[in-house]
Amino acid sequence: MRSFIIVIYSFVFFAGCKEEPPVNNAVVPSNLSFTVEESTTKEGLVTVEAIATNQNYFTIIFNDQDDSTIIESNSGVETYQYLQEGDFTIRVRANTSYTDYISSFKTINIDFEEPDLSDTSGYKTPLSYPGYSLIWQDEFDGTSLNQNDWNFEIGNGNGGWGNNELQYYREENTTVANGHLTIEAKSEIYNGFNYTSSRLTTQNKVSFQYGRIDIRAKLPYSQGMWPALWMLGDNINSVGWPRCGEIDIMELVGGNGGDNKVHGTVHWDNNGTKADYGASTTLSSGIFAEKFHVFSIIWDSQKIVWLMDDVEYNSINITDPNLSEFRAKFFFIFNVAVGGNWPGSPDGTTKFPQKMIVDYIRVFQ
Repeated sequence: MRSFIIVIYSFVFFAGCKEEPPVNNAVVPSNLSFTVEESTTKEGLVTVEAIATNQNYFTIIFNDQDDSTIIESNSGVETYQYLQEGDFTIRVRANTSYTDYISSFKTINIDFEEPDLSDTSGYKTPLSYPGYSLIWQDEFDGTSLNQNDWNFEIGNGNGGWGNNELQYYREENTTVANGHLTIEAKSEIYNGFNYTSSRLTTQNKVSFQYGRIDIRAKLPYSQGMWPALWMLGDNINSVGWPRCGEIDIMELVGGNGGDNKVHGTVHWDNNGTKADYGASTTLSSGIFAEKFHVFSIIWDSQKIVWLMDDVEYNSINITDPNLSEFRAKFFFIFNVAVGGNWPGSPDGTTKFPQKMIVDYIRVFQ
């Protein structure tokens, strides 16, 4: 446990404008002190423990960016979860009443440890399942992307790919080495944009209708990161989006406590308007940048089921005639967006470069 003690000031406040004793001869507390300890098991979680003499209760104020959380405490022991790095002020008051108190504050620094991006451990899935055949896979064993199966999409699309994304997609941000595909998001100026990344598709080359799909990957983290492993209907060029349907096998929205949570979602057309259905799952410890995890769907004519490390967390029945989009062929898309409508923009806490590392993709039918 680390204790942060940087600077302390104490003040005594009395009600009223004149220098008179407090109403009802209230006894002002004294001997206020407090400690702040950061959890050794959960980053950003701090515990304040305050003591004083003659107090009736404590008021603990956690300043966090532009907001403050105020807690009245009888014990003087309270916890708070910071989701961002930086310097923050914690103020503690020992109160006799609302207007009679003494106050101290401390400034602490929250600094999250960097995840070990070199760790190749994590969850794995088998090369076979009962009742299924492995019909397509990419284990990324070569030294370059197999462009018989994959395409590079270049640029910023229409309106930031419809999401106000901030990056420019380039081939140069993709590498294949040591059995892994890596997409790297960088903070660099290119073609008038402040960030670069890559977006890959199998459109017009590889597509499937139904099956089990396993993708083993480590994900980027940090505010503004938006990695996705997803699918679009083959007919997108003729019917447009969302009438083509969209299956998001995995999306992560970085920062603000989201680095340990992934989402599985579908989008479709519902009588001319976009419809959505999805759910999320959260790691019990750590974040998705630290180890490999396997993101899967099991998809047939009746339903789509989402799994993370073989644990189901979402499903949808697709037998409704209005969900016919999902009874057709789809192709794959891998990308790491920077900024956009969902994650918001990078900020001072965002760390670059960021990487999505894919070990394999396998399709079973």
